[in-house]
Amino acid sequence: MRKLYNLSACRKKLYLVQGLPKMRKWYGGMLIIALGMMLFFLYNLKGMQPQKQSAKQSAYNFFNNHAPDDSIKQSNNLPVNSSKMESKRVPKPTKRPYLVHVAGLDDLYGMKNLSKGEMDSVLVWDSLRTVLSRSDALDETAQGIKEASVAWKELLSTIEEDKASKLNKMDGPENKNCPFSVTSPGKAELDNGITLDLPCGLVVDSSITLIGIPNGQNRSFQIDLVGQELEGEPKPPVILHYNVSLPGENMTDEPYIVQNTWTSDLGWGKEERCPAHGSANIQEVDGLVPCNVQAVRSNSKGNGNFGQAASIPSNISSESAHRNAIFPFAEGNPFTSTLWVGSEGFHMTVNGRHETSFAYREKLEPWLVSSIKVSGSLSLLSILAKGLPVTEDNYIVADVENLKAPSIPRKRLILLIGVFSTGNNFERRMALRRSWMQYEAVRSGEVAVRFFIGLHKNNRVNFELWTEAQAYGDIQLMPFVDYYSLISLKTIAICIMGTKIIPSKYIMKTDDDAFVRIDEVLSSLKEKPSKGLLYGLISSKSSPQRDEGSKWYISEEEWPHDTYPLWAHGPGYVISRDIAKFVVNGHQERKLQLFKLEDVAMGIWIEQFANGGKEVRYMNDERFYNAGCESNYVLAHYQSPRMVLCLWEKLQKERQPVCCE
Repeated sequence: MRKLYNLSACRKKLYLVQGLPKMRKWYGGMLIIALGMMLFFLYNLKGMQPQKQSAKQSAYNFFNNHAPDDSIKQSNNLPVNSSKMESKRVPKPTKRPYLVHVAGLDDLYGMKNLSKGEMDSVLVWDSLRTVLSRSDALDETAQGIKEASVAWKELLSTIEEDKASKLNKMDGPENKNCPFSVTSPGKAELDNGITLDLPCGLVVDSSITLIGIPNGQNRSFQIDLVGQELEGEPKPPVILHYNVSLPGENMTDEPYIVQNTWTSDLGWGKEERCPAHGSANIQEVDGLVPCNVQAVRSNSKGNGNFGQAASIPSNISSESAHRNAIFPFAEGNPFTSTLWVGSEGFHMTVNGRHETSFAYREKLEPWLVSSIKVSGSLSLLSILAKGLPVTEDNYIVADVENLKAPSIPRKRLILLIGVFSTGNNFERRMALRRSWMQYEAVRSGEVAVRFFIGLHKNNRVNFELWTEAQAYGDIQLMPFVDYYSLISLKTIAICIMGTKIIPSKYIMKTDDDAFVRIDEVLSSLKEKPSKGLLYGLISSKSSPQRDEGSKWYISEEEWPHDTYPLWAHGPGYVISRDIAKFVVNGHQERKLQLFKLEDVAMGIWIEQFANGGKEVRYMNDERFYNAGCESNYVLAHYQSPRMVLCLWEKLQKERQPVCCE
């Protein structure tokens, strides 16, 4: 028996020895796989692990204790429920964006000399820092931050100078006020050109009127709107180049007007010429055609509706005579031309007739203009710029106490309204403070309204803006220059404000040229769900703009699909708190795509919210008017300060939501 036992044991050992190489291979493979999985999880855990920080930490404590190279990342894990919506277009990035060093960003977080009260205007900077440092940042982020860092250091220096002057009872910083109008000296020959400074830029409805006489020396003259000159740039950008070429002798050369832009990084843009030849699909600007309609028609063969010049040389064609007879400029003939600022572009009238329109281009908007330069073959009789941005003297405003942001007694508000504005839109903000921001819901602290404004490249504007912020307590500055392509960063900032700083049940976004009936918004929200809500004028089946010359151009790389998800028009929409939290956490964890069209971006983020298993309720309300006003409005857009005040007066007197014009 013992021999049999020993023999059996020997056979088992032999089998084990024979199987050992196979087992070694099997265990070795399992070990390699296990190690690989451990490294993978450790790598992802390191990249996703947030640095926890109290949400209640004040901006004052953050900026005075925060190490410049640290990145603030806050995360809340949201529960995932079964989704009623099908997963759609939102792309899932193959690699999560990482954090990068951005030149100038550290300089924006150096403000140790500011008091706790002064820090109230930069409350969202803490949570925005991670978003600004993303490797997949919007195209203009680096430039907007770099320019903002220069502007911020200059502003802090001016603030210190102002404090010292008050302490020593001396005059403060010189030339800080923005004038309503500026004018040039008398008659001037423009051999070397003449430049007129526009101290605080231009705003909608600003105008520049020139009276001159083309003198025919070189048969052309130019009008340039020039931007702020910055250190390190060869020359400042040209926001609008307006070049007039006069008819040749005996009208043999075709006259024309060319409009274009220039920047140091891109050079000249795509020129737009008037009269236009073979124009199709004309894109209107503020409802006006880019070129005078008569000028366009005069180039159509066989068109004889406009008569001929009184005297036509025999060698000049009838078509050329028609064209030159209606051209607005002629050698030796005085003219009055007015270049005015619209909502969508610049417009030129000559002798009372509309001649040209030019849509704003990205990074080249009217608030950036710092001067106008006129040069070429022109005797300039006068130049007057008026309707310029100007603020009120906050120290002598009679009703300043009634215009200040009230204290917030509640732990959670019903509604936070974030208003997009730009630095020199002083008059628009004052009109809102004196109109719909006087609703009882706002004055009682049930609803809070805050303006979200990027820094300006002009220090005078920034100091005026800072003074306004301290006077009214309703301004949140952004740590970047206010380029249109960066406005979706403001959307994220509003969500930060409504979830971390002023917790609110609902968050609304609107613009500083919109009139909001807060009473009707609150009444409508009582009937709306408190979770998964997007409420406004909902757009469906809209497509990306693929024209590279458009301000709203979206490349295939930015959005490869033919249509967008459902989204609400930007002049006014409301989201629920859970969506706002999803937006904040998603961007701080770098899980959401950045997109430059802020209202469409919100639609993209909400679709990703739905793809995560949440139900979304899209509530369309056609009373949110995104262009103009109609009776029974909830929101009216494109309202000038005068119209805003008129709408408020009508509501107070007539108790009816009727439009002023």
